[in-house]
Amino acid sequence: MTAALDALAAELSARLPGAVAANVPFGELSTYRLGGPVAVTVRVTSAVQLEALASITAVERPPILVTGRGSNLLVADTGFAGVVVVLEGDFEMVELDATDLAGPDGAGRAVVAGGAVALPVLARRAAGAGLTGLEFFVGIPGTVGGAVHMNAGGHGRETRDVVVGAWVHDLYDTGLPRWLTTDELSFDYRHSVLSGSDVVTAAQFRVRVDDATACEERVAEIVRWRREHQPGGANAGSVFRNPADDSAGRLIEAAGCKGLRVGGAVVSDKHANFFQAEPGAQAADVYALVAEVRRRVAEAFDVDLVPELRMIGFADFNSGDEEANK
Repeated sequence: MTAALDALAAELSARLPGAVAANVPFGELSTYRLGGPVAVTVRVTSAVQLEALASITAVERPPILVTGRGSNLLVADTGFAGVVVVLEGDFEMVELDATDLAGPDGAGRAVVAGGAVALPVLARRAAGAGLTGLEFFVGIPGTVGGAVHMNAGGHGRETRDVVVGAWVHDLYDTGLPRWLTTDELSFDYRHSVLSGSDVVTAAQFRVRVDDATACEERVAEIVRWRREHQPGGANAGSVFRNPADDSAGRLIEAAGCKGLRVGGAVVSDKHANFFQAEPGAQAADVYALVAEVRRRVAEAFDVDLVPELRMIGFADFNSGDEEANK
């Protein structure tokens, strides 16, 4: 680490004892299980700790990367020279009976979930309570905070279809979390107005009362579909966004890229928009595979695929660096 990061780590450790670690391999924080050391990792378990963290980062303004399960992130083998923030503890709460929301027939309900709640957990908890609307989250291996940040979606639904609003804390601002409605979050395809220094501490979702057995069967069907159509192992889900009126997976397969390999990274034979990291792979292998697939699709179809995968620390392909430094 640099002298500045050493000093920052020391200051954070003094204010947040037991919550700060240096040089944690990013592979421990991501589904790709790849990436070099993180200069400073802070595991925040309460609102008090988050406010203490912001009181320092708002002054020092280090590069910040907020991560949940790291399910759409690839960090370079050289690591991340900044602060990675992981929410835990109090931010894993789920309130299934938060409030009523008036709908066309008055049957609307709201669920509140902390930013660190895993989406499959939220989907199963809601379904088990006979609350429908969040079943699609079971197929997304991220957290509530990540879902709001990138308008995560699947099976014909997106986060913006079910979220009422979110509490957001800017780590470059010492103020308290602010409430942002769906309109204020300005959702677009795999995008929101939130910046890299924004932490989603909790979100409120609109659901409806339904039969619990029916809800759980819908969850089970999505799980069955995912196992049949998507690979497991070390990957980050969809690598590229779907172009308008087309599928990135279809284009990649049609360009002859299924099974294409760079080092220990390979395009899945099961779903062409999933890139697997095999044992011994490096982050550089995945990065090079992303670039090569993008080149081949552009050459074959004159379509420039846009990464959904955030890549941090790659000078030629900074889909995430600008976010991390806002």
